[in-house]
Parts: sequence; C-alpha cells; structure tokens
Amino acid sequence: MGSLHRIAVLCGLTVLLASTAQAEDWKTAKDEDGIKVSLSEVAGSQYKAYRGVTIMKTTMAKLRALQEDVPGACAWIHECKVQKLLKHEGNQSWTYTQFNTPWPVTSRDSVLHVTTVDGADGSLTRELEGQPKYLPEEKGFVRVAQVKGFWKFVPKGDQVEVTYQVHTDPGGSVPSWLANKFVVDAPFNTLKALKERAEK
Repeated sequence: MGSLHRIAVLCGLTVLLASTAQAEDWKTAKDEDGIKVSLSEVAGSQYKAYRGVTIMKTTMAKLRALQEDVPGACAWIHECKVQKLLKHEGNQSWTYTQFNTPWPVTSRDSVLHVTTVDGADGSLTRELEGQPKYLPEEKGFVRVAQVKGFWKFVPKGDQVEVTYQVHTDPGGSVPSWLANKFVVDAPFNTLKALKERAEK
C-alpha cells in the first residue's frame, strides 16, 4: 500500500508540475510605461494566462491599504463596475465583483477567495481563486467560471516590484477578439491605475 501511495503522490506531483509548466512559456505582449505584460498558453483552455510586472515608487503599507479597500479598488481594476467584500476571516477574504463588457457580450461577475500570505523576506502574496458557486447567480450576469492567480509585492529598497498574474475562464461565450484584448488590457490598465494611486 505504501508503494501505491508513493506512486499516487508522484503522479499528483507530476500533474501539478506539468500544469504549472504549461503557464511558464511566457511571451511579451506589451512593454510600455514601465509595465511589462506577458501571455502564456494554458493546457486544456482556450484562454491565455496573463502576467503584468512593474516597479512602483511606493510603500508596502500603501499598496496593502489600496488592495484591502475592496469597494475602492474597483476604481483601478480594469472594467470593474462594482466590488464588495462578502466576508473577512483572518488572512482570508471573499469578494464579489461586477465587470463592464462591450456590447453584445453579457456582463460578467465573479466571486473570489483571496488568501494573503506574508513572506519572511517582507514580501506579500495575495492568492486569488474563483469560487463561482459561493453566491447564487445574479440576473443579467454570467458568472466567471474559473479564476486562478495572484498578486505579489516584493520590496526593493524604496520601491516595490508588483506582479499580477491570472488565468481566467470568463464562462459563457466570449468572442476571440475580446478575449485576446482582455488578457493584455486587464493587467496593463489595472497596474497602470494602481501605480498612479500608489505613487501619489
């Protein structure tokens, strides 16, 4: 039984490493205003993962405050219409967000489970995981089917390196032109707007 267990664990690890590796072949899609956006194919998904990286002249405390102001964060999250905190418990929180989408695509909403982890090196990671079944579906919205990603803040002297990486399945049908535009615009516009506020 022990060897079977070891094989199962090894298989599990292999699958885990393989799925992680699938989103590691990053290709730069946009690099301007000090913000670099890269995209990666994800196995089994028609939607690409995106990653935005930038350096901000700000403090960890200010970034944390901007992130933890859930309704206020809607002002700098790309295409955010409204956002609210559903529940907060220790280092975990659950948020609900409604997004604007261009006609004729039905507006989207999502429920996120956010886990905040303080690193020993002074870094801060906020892990994002979609929980579409956490709330009943809202009339007039398509619930985002899947979200997996993170925010990572790493202090670099008087600056902070900020990484925003997400893979999402928007649910329903989304035209390819919109999906391809979103994966570049979402990290770029979100980081640009966050940077403007964080550096004030």
